[in-house]
Amino acid sequence: MLHLKKLSKDFAGRPLFTAIDWHLKKGERVGLVGENGAGKSTLMRIIAGLVEHSAGEMIFARGATVGYLPQDGIVTRGRPLFDEAMEALGELREMERELHDLTMRLEAAPAAGEEHDALLDRYGRLQEEFRLRGGYAMEAEVGRVLAGLGFSDADGRKECGEFSGGWQMRIALAKLLLRKPNVLLLDEPTNHLDIEARNWLEEYLCAYPGSVILVSHDRFFMDRVCHRITEVWNEALSDYHCSYSRYLVQREERVAALWEAKRRQDEEVAKLEDFISRFRYKADKAALVQSRIKQLEKIERIVLPPERKKIRFRFPDPPKSGRVVIELKGVTRAYGNHVVLDRVDLTVEKGERIALVGHNGAGKSTLMAVLAGKAIQGGERIVGHNVVPDYFAQDQAQVLDAGRSAYEEILADAPFDTVPQLRDILGAFLFSGDDIHKKVAVLSGGERNRLALAKMLLRPSNLLLMDEPTNHLDLFSKEVLLDALRTFDGTVVFVSHDRYFIDGLATRVVEVEGGALTSYHGDYEYYLGKKASVDGQPPLASAPQPPSLADSKEERQRQREEEKARQRDDKRRLKRLAEIEESIAAEELRLAELEQRMADPAFFQDHESARRGGEEHAALTAFIAALYEEWEGLGAAG
Repeated sequence: MLHLKKLSKDFAGRPLFTAIDWHLKKGERVGLVGENGAGKSTLMRIIAGLVEHSAGEMIFARGATVGYLPQDGIVTRGRPLFDEAMEALGELREMERELHDLTMRLEAAPAAGEEHDALLDRYGRLQEEFRLRGGYAMEAEVGRVLAGLGFSDADGRKECGEFSGGWQMRIALAKLLLRKPNVLLLDEPTNHLDIEARNWLEEYLCAYPGSVILVSHDRFFMDRVCHRITEVWNEALSDYHCSYSRYLVQREERVAALWEAKRRQDEEVAKLEDFISRFRYKADKAALVQSRIKQLEKIERIVLPPERKKIRFRFPDPPKSGRVVIELKGVTRAYGNHVVLDRVDLTVEKGERIALVGHNGAGKSTLMAVLAGKAIQGGERIVGHNVVPDYFAQDQAQVLDAGRSAYEEILADAPFDTVPQLRDILGAFLFSGDDIHKKVAVLSGGERNRLALAKMLLRPSNLLLMDEPTNHLDLFSKEVLLDALRTFDGTVVFVSHDRYFIDGLATRVVEVEGGALTSYHGDYEYYLGKKASVDGQPPLASAPQPPSLADSKEERQRQREEEKARQRDDKRRLKRLAEIEESIAAEELRLAELEQRMADPAFFQDHESARRGGEEHAALTAFIAALYEEWEGLGAAG
């Protein structure tokens, strides 16, 4: 399918690849691995034709097509989602239009003429090709791919510009999969996918008829999809015909063998050099010295791979907390009319490692924010004895000060006694040398994430609330973070879409679904097993039995309980409506008084006072608008 022949690539005089010889066979699924900056993405862009190689050849099989999905940066707008996805099937749609045109011409052409026979022959051939290529199932295939990647039926009618960056990348991935290129190049395809979409993509790629080359920081995904691993290192490619987990073992064995061979070679070289230096100027040894010099020149020096840099750290020893770390009782969290958490209960005990799971939008990040102390609309949040929480939000990297350097940013939050350790901490998070003086504004997403994680080291806490801490971390950094969290002597609640990370850390899984929480006291494999057993239950008998007297009593009891629950809900709703109306009246009075003060020209003579007044006015206006939105939602619910 693809042959790279003596291919080389230089950047600013520095060789990235040198005389690579590499084959890709039809149907192979290859995972590209290597250090950051080794050239994985560049190699994919060369194969995609987006970057020129410096020397050598790139030979494709006749008629081969290539499709490339970058890590980010693709934005689509102007059409509804379903229509945009259908555009990926341009050839089939063109064939469909030609079939329609042929039908019209056949109706008009004389049945006994040569033109009719030629049109009929062309129609038959085209119809068969259209059928074989799935033309009659186009819309169903588009729907299947969009649903697999997490889009709802309603999303299909939305204009593409309404979708955020992560969903834009899903649109790009859907179009690429629908085009079915012979060589599919995917650079971090799972970055914007939840677990359900990753599971679907795994199955899709495992059955993909063409060849796949992918870069991924999801170990579980790589293990499931790839049966060949290609390591990019030292300007060359090294193949391992195995899964990613097996590659790690084989690589360690290979590196150990290289070290031993290098040791023996160094000993031999040292002996030769010693002989040459001792007898260089002795005439009777001249022939022997020249022989040793030639022997030394023929030795092909073994080059060892560099030791992989890893994030090596331990969280500070946390203070001791009580048995119950945090408790939610009847907590409700809503955004306007949309209730995300509906009177949920949750108890987190000391030492637990709880993974929050659920599809995108189910409320995992909302629950995490509630645990961290964000506002709720009902119920209570009880923090246990001596609990010191630390919250790593999903957008934590975005709240860093873009104007500071990496060192200045970590220094701003550092207690005085930790200042001498700051360079060591930054070094542990791969900020070495001049990297610590880089401005936050120019750091990559991964670098920002690592910097935000480094700041967590400065605060000894016994409850870590971590929302997607593994985003933008490479495979090796994830492994070390996982090791650090395993040895952490405190409590961890986390959200992650990395299944290997969840399975390696979680002692309990809490599923967020439909505004409710369901706990599974076990690891991630236990959770998957329980879910599978529930989903795989045999259906109930199709012929319903007549209800017994006991059943009728139970039904009446259930109806009475539902009615009581409805009355309680109505009572709570009316009480909340009254509270909101009182709040609106009070806040509008505050706003009116502020506007009266601002109407005085003297108010703006003090610039600082005027600035504070403007900020207060904006905050009050936004708060009143939110109160009205909630009030309208509660009124509509009645």
